[in-house]
Amino acid sequence: MPPRGSSTAINPVRLQTVSRLKIRHPDKQEPNPCLGPMTAMLNCWAAGAASGGCGHLEKALRDCMDAPKPPPKGKSTINHHLGRLYPMISGPKKKT
Repeated sequence: MPPRGSSTAINPVRLQTVSRLKIRHPDKQEPNPCLGPMTAMLNCWAAGAASGGCGHLEKALRDCMDAPKPPPKGKSTINHHLGRLYPMISGPKKKT
C-alpha cells in the first residue's frame, strides 16, 4: 500500500537513449591449449630437477605443439545484425 498522500499512478522507467547497439568483444579468444604443459615444464626446470625428471613434461609439450591447429572460427555477425535491426526496434527518431 502506498504512503498517504502519494500518487498510485505507475510511472514508467525512462532509460537513457542509445545511438547504436554494439557488443564490445563478441569473439572471445580461446586460451592456448599448450599453456598448461609449458607451465608445468618450466616449473619443473625452475625446481632444479634434472632433464630426465622433466622428460615426460617435455614430451607432453612437444606432442601439444606438434598437434594440428584447429581451424579458426568465423567472425561473429552480432554487431552487423544489431546495427541492421536496431532502427526497427527503437522506432522513428525525433527530428530536432
